[in-house]
Amino acid sequence: MPLTPMAEIVAAARAAGRGLGAFNVIQLEHAEAIVAGAERARLPVVLQISENTVAYHGALAPLAAAALAIAEASSVDVVVHLDHATRPELVREAVGLGIPSVMVDASALPHAANVALTAELTAWCHARGVWVEAELGEIGGKDGAHAPGVRTDPREAAAFVAETGVDALAVAVGSSHAMSTRDAVLDDTLIAEIAAHVPVPLVLHGSSGVPDPGLVSAVHHGMLKINVATHLNRAMTTTLRQTLLTHPTLTDPRKYLTPARTAITTEVTHLLTLLAPEGSAAGSPGSAIRDPHRSSH
Repeated sequence: MPLTPMAEIVAAARAAGRGLGAFNVIQLEHAEAIVAGAERARLPVVLQISENTVAYHGALAPLAAAALAIAEASSVDVVVHLDHATRPELVREAVGLGIPSVMVDASALPHAANVALTAELTAWCHARGVWVEAELGEIGGKDGAHAPGVRTDPREAAAFVAETGVDALAVAVGSSHAMSTRDAVLDDTLIAEIAAHVPVPLVLHGSSGVPDPGLVSAVHHGMLKINVATHLNRAMTTTLRQTLLTHPTLTDPRKYLTPARTAITTEVTHLLTLLAPEGSAAGSPGSAIRDPHRSSH
């Protein structure tokens, strides 16, 4: 279907009390699998391309073109989003390629510099109809808002949004990036307090480390956009490893990437359905899907 602006998908999720799943794309198989999972759940989804992934491929344009094409061909609403962009030139390139949503990540800079750069790029993006997410970093720190133990101050968050004009804010409430276990404990009281002070949607980074009940509770207390990367990579890699161990003579990538891609689809369907209130997805097709690795977390 035609590409839908992030603002419309976010507004619909807020009105329904539903979390919006945002999943990182590293390879073409990720994008295909994520959209397939969203179609099974009959729910919107965000395809995220990070600055690290751009570095891995050596360029943004090819993967961006593929993600945008897959999004446009989907039967559900899909937004392509540039994730954790620390370089202004990458933000501008993404907008030029037609990516309608970006994360300006100046969180490693001192606070005043973060505000200045984020405000500048936000104004530039808004002039071109592009939605902007940002991150309030640890003051004077270099690890951003998701360094271990960091917590976002609600009043500082509200001031940052007012000063920069961003459309969404990533906050630190107990999660960390790249967690390989799902045992992070979020501060729901803090989430609710930030949501009461900040008028724009809140974004949870590091959601892979949060167990299912924690994600549901986070959405209930005011979190909206839920970013997931490592969890899908773990499902993909586990399945890929099992397939190659079972069939050690396989050489055709299509033979071992197909089950790995399916594993991502299953996880996406499960997580999107999990983040939606009862009945918000017609038929809830993913409600019976179980995570084959969940018992090990």
